[in-house]
Amino acid sequence: MSASAFRSILVAAVAMVVAAGCATAPKSEAERQSLVSESEAAVQTMTAKDPSLRDVIDDAHGYAIFPNVGKGGLIAGGAYGRGVVFEQGRPIGYAELNQASIGAQIGAQSYSELVVFENEDALSRLKAGNIDLGAEMSAVALTAGAAGAARFEGGVAVFQLPKGGLMAAAAINGQKLNFQPMTETEAETAAERSQSRPTESRTERRGADGDTEVRVETEMKPVRDNAQPAGQQQQ
Repeated sequence: MSASAFRSILVAAVAMVVAAGCATAPKSEAERQSLVSESEAAVQTMTAKDPSLRDVIDDAHGYAIFPNVGKGGLIAGGAYGRGVVFEQGRPIGYAELNQASIGAQIGAQSYSELVVFENEDALSRLKAGNIDLGAEMSAVALTAGAAGAARFEGGVAVFQLPKGGLMAAAAINGQKLNFQPMTETEAETAAERSQSRPTESRTERRGADGDTEVRVETEMKPVRDNAQPAGQQQQ
C-alpha cells in the first residue's frame, strides 16, 4: 500500500471515530445550559482581548462560538469542540467542530474559536446541515486590533484565542461544522439568560500624570432581538 493511500485511510478512520463518539448537542439540559454560558463567556474574553472584534460581531448576521477546542497528538491528530450558534445576538442552536489531520502536532493546543457569518446566506449554509472550512481560509489569532483588519472569505471569518501560552492561529483546513437547532423552548430560555448580561470591568489610567488607576464598570451591549426564534419561519 502506498504512503498516500495509507494516509487517506487513516484520515477517514479518525473522522469516523470522532463522528461516531460525539453528538452535536450535549445530552443533558444542564450540560446544554453550561455550554451556552461557557460560549457567552468565551465571546466576552475574546472581545476583551481585541475590542475591535465587538464591531465585527455586531455588524455580522450571526456567529458560532466554540469555547473549548482541543487539538493535538502525534502522527494522527485532529480537533474537536462543541459550541453555540447565535443569529443576530440570539442563541438558535448548537454546533460541532470536527477536524481530522495527519502529521506531527507540536504539543496539544487548546483554544476558543469564533466563526463569524457576515450575512444570512453564509449562516444559512451552516443551518442547512454542515459547512466545510476549506484550504483557502485561515484563522485570525486575536491580538489588539487584529479583528478590525480581518476579511471575510465567502461570507465567513474565523478568529481564535489560545488558552495558556502563546500560539499562532491553528490551521482550520478540513474543519467541518455541524448544526443542530434548539427547540423553541430551549431558544427562549437561552435568550432570556443571554439578556441578563453582566457588567464589564476594566482599568483606566487617569489623572494628569496618568498614574491613577480607576476600575470602570460598564454595561455589556444588549443582544439584538429581531431574529426569529428557533423553530419559527418568516412569514
